[in-house]
Amino acid sequence: MSAPVDPTAASAWSSLRRLADSFTPDLRGWFDSEPERVDLYTFDAADLHVDLSKSYLTAEVLAALFALVTDTDIVSRRDAMFAGDRINVTEDRAVLHTALRLPKGAALEIDGRDVVADVHAELDKMYAFADQVRSGEWVGASGKRIETVVNIGIGGSDLGPVMVYEALLPYKQQGLECRFVSNIDPTDLWEKTHDLDPETTLFIIASKTFTTLETMTNARLAKKWLLDGLAGAGVINDAEQQAEAIAKHFVAVSTALDLVADFGIDPANAFGFWDWVGGRYSVDSVIGTSVCVAIGPERFAEFLSGFHAIDEHFRTTAVEQNVPMIMGLLNVWYNNFLDAQSHAVLPYAQYLHRFPAYLQQLTMESNGKSVRWDSSPVTTQTGEVFWGEPGTNGQHAFYQLLHQGTKLIPADFIAVANSAHPLTDGDADVHDLLMSNFFAQTAALAWGKTEEEVRAEGTAEEIVGARVFPGNRPTAAILAPELSPKIVGELIALYEHITFVEGAIWGIDSFDQWGVELGKVLAKQLAPAVSGDEAALEQADPSTRAQIEWYRAHRTN
Repeated sequence: MSAPVDPTAASAWSSLRRLADSFTPDLRGWFDSEPERVDLYTFDAADLHVDLSKSYLTAEVLAALFALVTDTDIVSRRDAMFAGDRINVTEDRAVLHTALRLPKGAALEIDGRDVVADVHAELDKMYAFADQVRSGEWVGASGKRIETVVNIGIGGSDLGPVMVYEALLPYKQQGLECRFVSNIDPTDLWEKTHDLDPETTLFIIASKTFTTLETMTNARLAKKWLLDGLAGAGVINDAEQQAEAIAKHFVAVSTALDLVADFGIDPANAFGFWDWVGGRYSVDSVIGTSVCVAIGPERFAEFLSGFHAIDEHFRTTAVEQNVPMIMGLLNVWYNNFLDAQSHAVLPYAQYLHRFPAYLQQLTMESNGKSVRWDSSPVTTQTGEVFWGEPGTNGQHAFYQLLHQGTKLIPADFIAVANSAHPLTDGDADVHDLLMSNFFAQTAALAWGKTEEEVRAEGTAEEIVGARVFPGNRPTAAILAPELSPKIVGELIALYEHITFVEGAIWGIDSFDQWGVELGKVLAKQLAPAVSGDEAALEQADPSTRAQIEWYRAHRTN
């Protein structure tokens, strides 16, 4: 992999800096002077309709951003990713989450392996398992069918599956529930299991290495919960029955088959994936087994088709109409030239309530870097803080800051035309009421309300200033027909590729995550001190030592 281009040395960067120095957003003026503005800045990608007309785009800005694509050679890096080149250089790995959703029969060979065939072999295995659970063929130790699937994982092995499961609840098989455990806080496992019947519960342990501290701690606790419950119910009585019960109530998503077997899980019931799949890019792999069980193989295949539709759009569409490319460039414009520090994602679809949290890992773990892929320091700001809440909940919480605060916060509004559960309140269609808020918020953020407009309403002069809305707050509107499995896949892939574009411009490796390692290493080192090892406690720094001493003094259970 060649050395990254320094974007700040590019002529396009200088052009963007000059534009930023004299940039004054004027959405009202732009719309007045550009009758075609909506058409110019509205794009379609698969089923997604994306209106960027209320963003900080002008013809000059867009031209300079397109020039930055050329100067930083993003297209070549994109093509290298799709081809399976080892663009994750710090781990010497290919980046092939896009291969997870290639249709059966597509051609992609890496290091002499038919990647597509490997992927579909694991998918077929997962599909067969899902069908067994859904049909009742797979039963627990007492012969009862499975009613609850508990996914134990963390990071990408949790955030992806739980987000997609919540997004697709209308597609879930009746009588079958999924729960998700990630936190090592014992209350997480207790809350997810205390009201379950061990005889009808199946655990999925999702850990590629089968060594992740949080996941394996929770897995061992889950095993004890299961065996104690089954023994208490008289279902199992001896070690042989215990082993049989574990094999019937636990499956694994892992490639460490020896450790899977040591745990007691039949390696035949372990679903594998590859080192070219990063955790935060893995929900469309067998990491999504819980989702597949919930919605079924046919719907899961539709989910994958949505990813692939956006992959093809990103791979083949000209830069000038390429939605992930343009949105990634727009984020660079906001972040690097207009000093935006955060980015709001506001889904007006309750089932997407975990989508902002999912994007936090996708974007911030990918692009929260201060060195480039050759380990040289970055030459500009990287990363954004992603955050958000669904729909009108956010309006009654933090929209005050969006409308009248002093910070520039670009916001992506996401909505669907058709509700999964249409309701009426008298003569009023409730989804129409929701969408009225969606449309009103992007309009209010764009146009604001002037002093003259406030005074014209008869407002007392002493509070005119408090009632003024500055406007000129940038938004993107992403609309889709419905929240189907395919469209959820499209939304995820859209943001995957937006994240890729930003990282490619900054010259960083968006596919490693070394920043999560140090804290985990220190936690293992400090564990003996927390548990009472005085010698280990003495090795801690004074502040940490004092905190541990306070904790131990106040621990009563």
